[in-house]
Amino acid sequence: MPSHLSPRARTTLVVSACLLCWPSPGWAGPPTNPRVLDDIPEVGAQGGQIKTLVGRARDSRLLHVYGYARLINYDLDLTLVPDILASYEVEDGRVFTFHLRDGHLWSDGEPFTTEDFRFWWEDIAQNPQLMPSGPPIQMLVDGEPPTVEILDPRTIRFSWSRPNPFFLPALAGPAPVMIYQPAHYLKQFHEKYADPQKLAAEVASTKSRDWAQLFGRRERSTEFDNPAMPTLAPWNIATEQPADRMVAVRNPHFHRVDANGTQLPYLDSLVLDVVDSKLIPIKTGAGETDLQSRGLFFKDYTFLKESEPRSGLTTLLWREARGAHLALYPNMNAADPLWRALFRDLRFRKALSLAVDREAINQYLYFGLATPSNNTIIADSPLFTEEVGSACLGFDVAAANALLDELGLSRGPDGVRRLSDGRKLELVVETAGEDTEQSDVLELVRDSWAKIGFKIHTKPSEREVLRNRIFAGETLMTIWYGWDNGVPTAEMPPRTFAPTSQFDQPMWPKWGQYYETKGAAGEPPALPEAQRLMELFQAWGMSTSHDERTAIWAEMLSLFASQCYTIGLVGNVMQPIAVNPSLANVPAEAVYNWDPHGQIGIYRPDTWWLKKR
Repeated sequence: MPSHLSPRARTTLVVSACLLCWPSPGWAGPPTNPRVLDDIPEVGAQGGQIKTLVGRARDSRLLHVYGYARLINYDLDLTLVPDILASYEVEDGRVFTFHLRDGHLWSDGEPFTTEDFRFWWEDIAQNPQLMPSGPPIQMLVDGEPPTVEILDPRTIRFSWSRPNPFFLPALAGPAPVMIYQPAHYLKQFHEKYADPQKLAAEVASTKSRDWAQLFGRRERSTEFDNPAMPTLAPWNIATEQPADRMVAVRNPHFHRVDANGTQLPYLDSLVLDVVDSKLIPIKTGAGETDLQSRGLFFKDYTFLKESEPRSGLTTLLWREARGAHLALYPNMNAADPLWRALFRDLRFRKALSLAVDREAINQYLYFGLATPSNNTIIADSPLFTEEVGSACLGFDVAAANALLDELGLSRGPDGVRRLSDGRKLELVVETAGEDTEQSDVLELVRDSWAKIGFKIHTKPSEREVLRNRIFAGETLMTIWYGWDNGVPTAEMPPRTFAPTSQFDQPMWPKWGQYYETKGAAGEPPALPEAQRLMELFQAWGMSTSHDERTAIWAEMLSLFASQCYTIGLVGNVMQPIAVNPSLANVPAEAVYNWDPHGQIGIYRPDTWWLKKR
């Protein structure tokens, strides 16, 4: 066995008796067994360039999202299917064998092999200088890492002693765990493989702190801001940063073809023009883009439709699939003990939810096209029930007032209720201040909550400042988007509905931090219902059958919805998509969602093509 395979990596190399016959250098084309897309609405032709507008140079990351090249990805039915992989097998929910495609090459023409997986597992995931916290949590089962077996250059196996249902979904989403990297490119920046003198010179010339920082600046598999970094995506960035105009060009070795054998992507290149995000609607209305969703909101729809004769674009409306378009998050880890106790009392949370006039929000801001939402899941999910979808909804000021009376929150002479220490029932709802929509919604919420003697104000903050204030318990309540995935299936981890994240769950940041840090920081859940949600989430992680996972999901959803942990406002808000009418295969109606859809990624933009150039 080669000496570079460390025992800590627990990797077994099985030497294959057969040799791979890779294409000769300079050869361009897909693997010898490409993924054939035989369901493309209209088979097209290669060529052409389209432009989109982005609000910052970092949005080059969208190439990773929109390209949606994954080892395994979701089809339109949200079923997992092999993509980059030729095939895979799962045994007992704990042994995963992956088969790569024959002759699959990176965008620079170098072979894509299991060495790229070994390199990531041994030399990145387990290198404390590159990943101080160790391998991603989805790669661990109760702290146990997988046994990784390299069976041959095209076959790799990951196995655990117990089931790991988190593994495959972690590879398929819009922000997947990347368990492979182009070893042939990155080894030159790795202390273990690089010539020490050359590496030191590169560290110095780039003013990097050390080799690990240099490595991070070169490993840009999801950022797409390093033209030298090879990719398996349909397009790769060709523009050096910094730049206000970024061009991405086709990957000559992309692994998908259409039914006629024409290699995808159809489009030769994409241009990302960086503009002030506030100007994106105006520039879209002027026709300065071919494909635009980012930077557009429902409030822009009327303007975009009126601008169509001038812009030459068609404005589509795709339906969102979040748990809610927007939701209010009371901080149950608030530093103030009185507010913390109130937020942890179901009666208070339910009173606030019943006092929201969601229909007024819908009519005033969304033309009546949205629906009331409690920030759980929507009817498109196979897990949806009316019990879950209607929990904590309804506009009932009398019931809300009765609950607050029961809590002993009496009204003062000014009509505002009082806390037990005499302070007014009054707080600031903090926002990230990134658009006016949240402030507009809060104006309507403020009016309806005034009817129950609860007074609120609005304060915008920068996103990072707001996040830190939530963690510290200084922010009592915030408004933010609802859960990304409102259409889960039983095979998707129910992470959202248990205290698992300090970043994405602002109603219990310290409980989420406790889980993320394995108890090293934060606090364990203090409410029995939240504790039960964690037990169920952990049980899902040990489940071995679809029926078992479905039953766990059902109990979690019912419990979470009944507790009104978040105050969902409206859902099914429509997202404008402005499109050059010459761009074929863009769906007229679709779901616009981050997780798991990757906004437009699940609709395979590599199959979109220009009829007129």
